[in-house]
Amino acid sequence: MKTITGNRWDELLAAEWQKPYYQELRSFLIDEYEHETVYPPAGDIYNALRLTDYDDVKAVIFGQDPYHEPGQAHGLAFSVPSGMPEPPSLVNILKELDSDLGIRRGADTGRGILVPWAENGVLLLNTALTVRAHQAGSHRGHGWERFTDEVTRLLASRERPMVFILWGANARAKKNIILDAQGDGPRRHLIIEAPHPSPLSAHRGFFGGRYFSRCNYFLEDCGLEPVDWSL
Repeated sequence: MKTITGNRWDELLAAEWQKPYYQELRSFLIDEYEHETVYPPAGDIYNALRLTDYDDVKAVIFGQDPYHEPGQAHGLAFSVPSGMPEPPSLVNILKELDSDLGIRRGADTGRGILVPWAENGVLLLNTALTVRAHQAGSHRGHGWERFTDEVTRLLASRERPMVFILWGANARAKKNIILDAQGDGPRRHLIIEAPHPSPLSAHRGFFGGRYFSRCNYFLEDCGLEPVDWSL
């Protein structure tokens, strides 16, 4: 079996990685990384799945595609490596975190800023996992959406409850997949929807959503350990 994530995702996604659409995506990426500047570095593409194993997921936060400027993307939605300036969307997320839970970013730990979330059960998954430098959305429509749809189905079909946080149109496109994967029985998972945290849309209702406390209230009501949102 192909080892990509080093955890249970390898088993769950083994068939997906063999499908024709994914093989076409892989060929596309090989050519892109050879002839263009692409983010994140190839070795970081699957960091979200590596850091948050399937059985450990408490919450999912969907992004769109990776940051497309040098040094920003490292495989986790909305996150940047420590020492990098925080992009505007991340600034707004951290403002909301502080407003909701009174949590501010701690001292630089030398790790990616949102890595502690990933290690505590928050899957930070972009809907497309790569992007060409300076060209937002340039790798959409090449198969990533289908791949992340399958990741979403696998998660939503899990019996243990989790929280899906959908910020913006690209993330909200996963909603029906989440609902359908749960079948006809009681809804197991919480879906929280809101505008994207980008400055272009955050003023339309992103601020004040209390996503972090709502997530933990739900998990605790289900008898599950809440997320430690500290950074």
